[in-house]
Amino acid sequence: MEIFTVEQITEADFGCEETDRKEPTALLKLSSEESEKFVEVSEAELEKKGIAEGKKVIITADGKVLKYVRVVAAVIKDGDKIFATARGYGEFKGWWEFPGGKIEKGETPQQALVREIKEELSATIEVDELIYTIEYDYPTFHLSMDCFWAKLVEGELILKEAEAAKWLSKDELLSVKWLPADKDLIQFLL
Repeated sequence: MEIFTVEQITEADFGCEETDRKEPTALLKLSSEESEKFVEVSEAELEKKGIAEGKKVIITADGKVLKYVRVVAAVIKDGDKIFATARGYGEFKGWWEFPGGKIEKGETPQQALVREIKEELSATIEVDELIYTIEYDYPTFHLSMDCFWAKLVEGELILKEAEAAKWLSKDELLSVKWLPADKDLIQFLL
């Protein structure tokens, strides 16, 4: 998968009435370490997907441009139980996920995970080995999620953003409604 940076966005036409296009489009100048491309995207899609200059994107096999989002997730273990949280906001409110979040500029995935768990759950974790990196296309963005084993080393897990939490045994992992990308990780935990 090639990851591009949106270098420039320009208007591709001056009104759809002058062309055979059904809606106004923009021309994206994309660059990566390997190549440079120009891609047309409707202005409505740019807005819906949050694509802007300086953002990372991918081009799917069927030619769609999706914003690229890189995140980390912690599979926190305590004995034979794994910690999961129910999302407390947005389109997937109430769906279950492994806690984590976005990697900030200058952070390693492990540093981001420690910071995110401290922010979201008021606890300190120790990040262990990488389990797997999930690559998943949601309708408006591509998610790249590094999933790590982790253990609680200080504090209690206090929910700041999630609406609920559970410690699940391996037999219980399929008893909750997982976010699609997180569900892909379950096969590596069973």
